Amino acid sequence: MTSHSPAAVPLLEVRDVTKRFAGIAALSGVSLSATRGQVHAVIGENGAGKSTLMKILAGVQLPDSGQILLDGKPVRIDSVQRALELGIALIHQELNLSDNLDVGANLFLGREPRRFGLIDFGKIREASRQYLQMVGLDIDPGTIAGDLTIGMQQMVEIAKALSVDARLLIMDEPTSSLSQHETEALFRVIRRLREQGVTILYISHRLGEIIELADTVTVLRDGENAGHLSRDQISHDAMVQRMVGRDISKYYARAEHPRGDVMLELKQLRTSTWPAHALNFKVHAGEIVGVAGLVGAGRTELMSTIFGTQRAVSGEVLVAGKPLRLRHCRDAIDAGIAMVPEDRKQQGLILEMGIRMNVGLPGLERHRHLGGFLNRQKERADSDRMIAEMKIKSSSDMLPTQFLSGGNQQKVVIGKWLSMHPKVLLLDEPTRGVDIGAKQEIYRLMEELAASGVAVLFVSSEMEEVLSMSDRTIVMHEGKISGELRRDQLSEEAVMQLATGNPVAAAST
Repeated sequence: MTSHSPAAVPLLEVRDVTKRFAGIAALSGVSLSATRGQVHAVIGENGAGKSTLMKILAGVQLPDSGQILLDGKPVRIDSVQRALELGIALIHQELNLSDNLDVGANLFLGREPRRFGLIDFGKIREASRQYLQMVGLDIDPGTIAGDLTIGMQQMVEIAKALSVDARLLIMDEPTSSLSQHETEALFRVIRRLREQGVTILYISHRLGEIIELADTVTVLRDGENAGHLSRDQISHDAMVQRMVGRDISKYYARAEHPRGDVMLELKQLRTSTWPAHALNFKVHAGEIVGVAGLVGAGRTELMSTIFGTQRAVSGEVLVAGKPLRLRHCRDAIDAGIAMVPEDRKQQGLILEMGIRMNVGLPGLERHRHLGGFLNRQKERADSDRMIAEMKIKSSSDMLPTQFLSGGNQQKVVIGKWLSMHPKVLLLDEPTRGVDIGAKQEIYRLMEELAASGVAVLFVSSEMEEVLSMSDRTIVMHEGKISGELRRDQLSEEAVMQLATGNPVAAAST
């Protein structure tokens, strides 16, 4: 492990950086410091501000206030190109290689060396071999990037960063798509880069990786600094304790309802994203069950598989005790399952259409006259009822939904499914991007649905929602169910222990 003198000038200093989006603080007075040849981990729950901070450092976004210093000198990073000139490179979670180009062309894309005005392919191949060797990748630079494994592509991204003389390398969830073997190879490269004096900012939800790699840890919570851990302080529990601990008293509290019959049951269900893990659980009528986990845990894939928009590899979904043959989402709808998707604009609404037509979409069959024409009177009645029940604020039910606020758009998405009187309601991030008033309305609605006997299964990345609204919480980690918590067992720490793959610690909290 490389040691550093406390008197040495840090390579990077972030001082009181603040960033707001539409008046909401993504970062508020955040500071950190990283020295040369150090692996500095940045951790926090979903929405803690990690990615925003990294985008600022990489020149993708500008801070509203605060300072960034390199080698003790203030710098303005107003573009990706400027970041690269300063020696800062960001490796995104979603890799940015051009699959149709060869490795050498990817390494020098936009920076091709020239000879007599023409691209010097010989120099590209020679230099590429040097940088590929630095990351331990023994491949021909003429190999097409799309033919490489994800792990190899990750190494090419690192080699590309080194080719611009990066001295600060930002890695955002670098192992999310890697096998164990590829992950171990990446760790060897990271250690080698550290020995060569490269500073690495490392973002990961996998705390075991942080324990293995990091020299120091900065913890963010709700866009603010929540703690700093030196190497001898880094432990799973120490990180989890600093990631959690918010006051949840302002959020909606659940009332207790009698639990009815099993309304939704999964038996050995395997999703196409995580086929190695069989999922088994039940949701009763009148019950609200939360699904918690970190980014990439498999929560959205679970919901999509239950609803039939993603095909299951194997296993069964039962509604009210009857097996469901899921060939299409229409099969789920006909069985009484409704789903509010994570992305309302892309998957939940037709933005150019009015409220009435959006609400009426799932019930087109029900609203038909015998001759096949649409029964406008029924459609209007459903729309009027949902606007009243959901308290949707609009001048007209014909107003295109693109002109509604985020909260009212979400109410339209929920309302269109409630007009179908579902037995099971799936909610994927139901309050994402809505204000506190709209959140309270959605919480009230979930409560009323449970009281009426609907089985509610919801995914949320907001810990407050999970703790406040769940009768039970199913926690997922890397595609499997790592544990289940009753309401009397629920705590932020217990959820986070399971979400980060530590069921033993969760059971003892």
